[in-house]
Amino acid sequence: MKHFLSKFLSQNTKNKLHKVEASLAAARHGYPARKIKVIGVTGTKGKTTVCNMIASVLDAAGIKNAMETTINTKIGDVITPHKVKDKWVTTPPSSVLQKFLATAVREKCEVAVLEVTSQAIDQHRIHGIDFDLLVYTNLSHEHLEYHGTKENYLNAKLKVFKDNPEAISVVNADDADWKSFHSQRAKEKFLYSIKKPVEHGLVARKILTSSADVTFTAAFDDGQATVKLAMPGIFNVQNALAAFTVGIALGLEPDKIKGGLENIKGVTGRMEAIRVSRKQDFTVIVDYAHNADSLKNVYETVKDGLSKTDGRIIAVLGATGRRDKTKRPIMGALAGYYADLVVFTNEDPYDEDPMSIVEEVAEGIFKGGKKKHQWRLNRNYWKVLDREQAIKKALKEARKNDVVIITGKGAEEVMAVGLHEFIPFSDRKIVRAELERLFG
Repeated sequence: MKHFLSKFLSQNTKNKLHKVEASLAAARHGYPARKIKVIGVTGTKGKTTVCNMIASVLDAAGIKNAMETTINTKIGDVITPHKVKDKWVTTPPSSVLQKFLATAVREKCEVAVLEVTSQAIDQHRIHGIDFDLLVYTNLSHEHLEYHGTKENYLNAKLKVFKDNPEAISVVNADDADWKSFHSQRAKEKFLYSIKKPVEHGLVARKILTSSADVTFTAAFDDGQATVKLAMPGIFNVQNALAAFTVGIALGLEPDKIKGGLENIKGVTGRMEAIRVSRKQDFTVIVDYAHNADSLKNVYETVKDGLSKTDGRIIAVLGATGRRDKTKRPIMGALAGYYADLVVFTNEDPYDEDPMSIVEEVAEGIFKGGKKKHQWRLNRNYWKVLDREQAIKKALKEARKNDVVIITGKGAEEVMAVGLHEFIPFSDRKIVRAELERLFG
């Protein structure tokens, strides 16, 4: 009935109903957000990783916490991976969210960490939650199929800051729109950066990268700490800085913050390297990157790690249906620029024609290709609609020192093949099974 009615109601009308629903949900569960400290993380990229980093920092400091993200739910020491995909899973509906907060309160958690999406803000799913601390990571080309323009997307993100003037704000000073967020009223304002000095917050210095990890020194107002993060990529330095800044804002000991970050051995489906045997002589990485900026970050990180070897990048990618179509050829161009071999494939088509999506992504490969690297169909790039076969094709082509990078789904365990239809599917499980077949 709900799906049927949504076809006839405007988004504005639906949002008003969502607000009423949120108010009722908060009341039904006894306004749990008033009984626990709530941290919200918003931005296009990095939300899931930053939330998991913050939770690890809180764990290291001995602060019992709860967390709700795209990939997992945490209540104290119990972490539950998400097995089901739905369009709201990043920030659940208000009824689910209020129940989660009530459970966190009942289990005596002191802090709850939430991913906060622009659509959740616009649809009032977080109505009834007063945030104590807000983190802004970045804003890039995404969700324009919903918001229409980047300005609307920005304003949706800004709304949560405007609605919580008593919250502490933590803002990425390297993002082009940082001033819009930093200028909002806040209890206290922190910045973090890997590029420039900031007045009150953290800066990363002496960044040393490798294919498996990254080391950096976090310099803050009255000290510094060197962190060896077991996750590769400059973008993960930014994610770690965000979490470190949250720790400083909460008054935690720097050694505890450092320990919490170093305790993280990776986030499921985020630059996750899969290895099954010592005989495996190439690397396979599964990552959630599903927009141009994220894809570029992943490819650059992998290319940097290959700089001292003769290894190639073999890319497997597609694009999600019912999302911004303009990014599809851009993603294909990025694969054409960074990769040596490319397999274009299906990825959550919803009710769109999956082959049409594959074609739209693949058409960008020639724009990204260099003159010295001529792209030829079925020679160095392929269109394989069956995603499982596409993954197997990439693994079959891999040789010593290569990196196969499979993007778009990360830790998800289902594929959307209709408007409300999902079938079991896991990149990670398929990769592991095929590698075990190849290497034992």
